[in-house]
Amino acid sequence: MAAALDHRRMLITDHAGRCPPHAAPEGAHGWTHGDVQYRNLLREGEELVAILDWDRVGVRPYAEEVARTAQVQFGVGGVFDLARVSAFAGGYRSVMLLEDSALADGVRRLWWKRMTDFWQLEFHYDRGDSSCDELFTEDEAFLCSWTERLDQGEDVFAAG
Repeated sequence: MAAALDHRRMLITDHAGRCPPHAAPEGAHGWTHGDVQYRNLLREGEELVAILDWDRVGVRPYAEEVARTAQVQFGVGGVFDLARVSAFAGGYRSVMLLEDSALADGVRRLWWKRMTDFWQLEFHYDRGDSSCDELFTEDEAFLCSWTERLDQGEDVFAAG
């Protein structure tokens, strides 16, 4: 874990100039679930019957909610499945107007949030809970892949 933490410090230093340039997120805001993912969708057969786990509901930029949902859903095997991201973003944008710049901003903000988030280490060191240690290493691999393809990822979200 120490090597991964050293690597993260290097990533933050190397990419600090790519953090979101404005304090306020771009685009429309509204009520969002905050944790839409397959684990929180209850189905009966092919039908969606409930969305669970509303403890993170709040007013947020829609673009960041789209980016987070896609990251959780389609960040498979340490990389984004860009074809699925594009289809998901396109589907979302077919019912909710999101400007390209707002979506790119939402993706960039989520990337930077992930870059500077050490929640797994807080669990480990502050709570004495090592159950998330493996997630730090997995997230580190995903973050490296995402960083290498950040511009391409933003383009795919916008093209969706």
